[in-house]
Amino acid sequence: MTDPAVARVLVADDQTVVREGIVMLLGLLPGIEVVGSAADGEEAVALVARHRPDVVLMDLRMPRCDGVEATRRIRAGHPGTEVVVLTTYADDDSLFPALRAGARGYLTKDAGAEEIARAIADVRSGAAGLSPQVQLRLLERLAGAAPAAPGPVAGPAAGPASGPAEEPPDGLTAREAEVLGLIAQGLSNTEIARRLYVSPATVKTHINNLFAKTGVRDRAQAVAYAFRHGITGSPQ
Repeated sequence: MTDPAVARVLVADDQTVVREGIVMLLGLLPGIEVVGSAADGEEAVALVARHRPDVVLMDLRMPRCDGVEATRRIRAGHPGTEVVVLTTYADDDSLFPALRAGARGYLTKDAGAEEIARAIADVRSGAAGLSPQVQLRLLERLAGAAPAAPGPVAGPAAGPASGPAEEPPDGLTAREAEVLGLIAQGLSNTEIARRLYVSPATVKTHINNLFAKTGVRDRAQAVAYAFRHGITGSPQ
């Protein structure tokens, strides 16, 4: 019987040395079982159908079927399998098509074992597994696309414990807006708990509530929502 605490992972990369290295690295990490490896996107889709892994670590630029198309097909046919992109490229032409295709994580290949393990755990729990560099790129893109005043981005100069200056949107409480602002800064649940002097369970409750109120599905969408509404100030 499969242990639900163990993440079943498939690796897809067309470079044999890289693919075998990732498989070897994952094999050393507790709580992760590698169920297969694929040399291209076509094989990745077939192996997902066979093994039903929890997570696919997906390269982007592969022959026959690239990582974006493979991600789209996997998410359409096997919604229980999450995809974390693991690639050399973090440019917009690689990042945004992969996220639109359904990837819930995005790491570059300079990521360490701890970062990869955290991304796998994050996407399994319904969060987004994005590297800090990718989160920053998303914020920059959203800032460039945002209409008008950048004023709220820096946060209010006064009222350090009150969060956003205006009434939070969509019925968010002040505390939920505060948590949302910290998510937008890239903080993990544990880091938010330490910042606000509450338990991680309390943070998770706030996140579940604010996700329900705002209609976002994961941290990437929460960051976008926070930026649109200027909820990115830094509470003290």
